[in-house]
Amino acid sequence: MPVGLLGKSQSSDVMTEKIRAMQSFFKLEVTGKLDDNTVEIMKKARCGVPDVAGYSLFPGNLKWEKTLVTFRITNYTPDLKKKDVDSAIHNALKVWSNVTPLKFKKLHTGTADIMIGFGRLEHGDHNPFDGPEGLLAHAYPPGPGIGGDTHFDEDERWTKDSNAYNLFLVAAHEFGHALGMDHSNDPGSLMFPVYTYARGFPLSEDDVKGIQELYGPNPDHKKVKPKPEAPKKCDPELSIDAVTELRGELLIFKDSYFWRLHPQFTEPALSIIQVTWPQLPKKINAAYENPEKDIIIVFSGIRMWALNGYNLVPGYPKYIHTLGLPKSIRKIDAAVYISDTGKTLLFTDEEYWSYDEQSSTMDHGYPRSIVDDFPGMQERDGDEVDEVDAATYKNGYLYLYHENLQYEYSYNRRKVVRIMRANEMLNC
Repeated sequence: MPVGLLGKSQSSDVMTEKIRAMQSFFKLEVTGKLDDNTVEIMKKARCGVPDVAGYSLFPGNLKWEKTLVTFRITNYTPDLKKKDVDSAIHNALKVWSNVTPLKFKKLHTGTADIMIGFGRLEHGDHNPFDGPEGLLAHAYPPGPGIGGDTHFDEDERWTKDSNAYNLFLVAAHEFGHALGMDHSNDPGSLMFPVYTYARGFPLSEDDVKGIQELYGPNPDHKKVKPKPEAPKKCDPELSIDAVTELRGELLIFKDSYFWRLHPQFTEPALSIIQVTWPQLPKKINAAYENPEKDIIIVFSGIRMWALNGYNLVPGYPKYIHTLGLPKSIRKIDAAVYISDTGKTLLFTDEEYWSYDEQSSTMDHGYPRSIVDDFPGMQERDGDEVDEVDAATYKNGYLYLYHENLQYEYSYNRRKVVRIMRANEMLNC
């Protein structure tokens, strides 16, 4: 379809609406302006199919009206051995056949349903790539002719590991389009339009629901465990794994994800822990910031990591017992630095410890009882709260999280002054 020229004012209005739509999709503050957060997203490596909210399917629920779909690789990238390209394509298609009745057959000549190739800039479909970085690949939804065809930008560097761009992961995403899936606004979904490297099975529950809406489940009932669904920030039952500040930003951890809440932005940004910090485990138990040392300490099981901004401090991870905890302690539930005292409180089961940051030693007289020292924390049914999931401290108030509630505790008056939902800080 030809595209005509727009008048200046009309062009400006259309551009503003496009920016607003993109900001809404990525859960940014919707301003219609190219602010720093919007420009940052635009610079990230991503798929060339336009963004829509989802999980979603292409208009008309486009799909292949058969279960045997053919594919052909028309040319190969010099970045990888031919067998590695074949393997990446095979495994990327298998991602989808594992959860649907679809089967894929490779052709070596002629026209296949999905024609796969590598090209740069204008490469024959009047939908040019943009050089290194930026758009990585694109695919067309199911249909005759160019429908299903999948193209990769040869100006990128393709790999079979976490260096540069992993061909298997990008191909799995693009084949989602070639089978009828549009983009999803779930950051944990394979069909999220921004490239992220992840190990293991790449489909989330969101992806599986979408593709099975088109084709149904695999009749062989293959057991495939999808990635956990991204947490919903305004779920009234949401509980928090850990919370800490980092150079003025608030980080809230849940499962393999975390929200970043910057004081200048109203909407928190959801990210995957291992995308931001590949050295960290998938899930963490506790975290706290020591602003004087400009580090945050992250705990998972019996180990801890020190991060200077987004860099791992040399010499970590270390065992939590190097802090002076007994070997019987196998994990820390919550941690918080009290800036007024220079002490860090470490919560373990029904007790807590006090760690002196200045002397790097545990204070005498600990552990102590959470119920005894933090009275007034009651659940909805009236039971005393004796365990803490996460903790943070600000302006003389300690915020203690348990299940879907947080308790605002006056550190000086030693009393609970307010009870809120755990996700209150996520603007819910």
